[in-house]
Amino acid sequence: MQLDLAGKTALITGASQGIGRELARVLAAEGCNLHLAARNGAALEEAKAELAEFPVTVTIHPADLSSSEAMEDLDRAAGDYDILMNNAGDIPAGDIEVVTDEAIKRGFDLKVFGYISLARSFWKRRKGRDGVIVNVIGNSGENWDAAYFAGSTGNAALMSFTKALGGRSMNHGIRVVGVNPGPVDTPRMFKIMRRKAIDMLGDESRWAELYDHYPAKRPATAREVADLCAFLASPRAGYISGTIVTIDGGISARGSVI
Repeated sequence: MQLDLAGKTALITGASQGIGRELARVLAAEGCNLHLAARNGAALEEAKAELAEFPVTVTIHPADLSSSEAMEDLDRAAGDYDILMNNAGDIPAGDIEVVTDEAIKRGFDLKVFGYISLARSFWKRRKGRDGVIVNVIGNSGENWDAAYFAGSTGNAALMSFTKALGGRSMNHGIRVVGVNPGPVDTPRMFKIMRRKAIDMLGDESRWAELYDHYPAKRPATAREVADLCAFLASPRAGYISGTIVTIDGGISARGSVI
């Protein structure tokens, strides 16, 4: 499907690996110019080099994004862009006896408050014109998990934020949508799965066994999630706002993490 994204410009956070990096490739193939942001500058350079095959402009922004000031600085540096892909996040896994308040605050500063801060800056810039905010959240916000309670809490907050903002945003020319991936074949997911293997099996090296309980015995691919995000950001999804699209093989529908 032609997504009519050629000539648009997108800012992607968390773009050095996983969903963000694959999303950059999908959007570049559609002719979308890119601003890529993440902490790992070397990985961003690699991503930029990989995208050289596409006739688009790619600008990288290596930075620690775990503060409102950093997000505001990033928005100013990116300039006038059309699409915001909020994707950066590293909320810790573990139960309430393991995860500290300090770890939760660090995770929320990057993902929860980071998403809100960057969305606010984008909103002020694009209000009254066309614009799209895609929040990559996570299905733990709708399928609560005691072994990932911090993620469930933060993601539920971002789901509410997306619906609250997106419910009225089209009055101002902006669409706001959320994507809730379940398990995805990324380095981030491997970290979470190792923690789950400790809690459930007593051995982090047995994390791959947990996939036997997932739909089709596999996680989603980063490309599957990126394709969905690209569609939602495109004019083809021009009447979708204030909603969350879940991509987890049916895990949330059956009401069970595993």
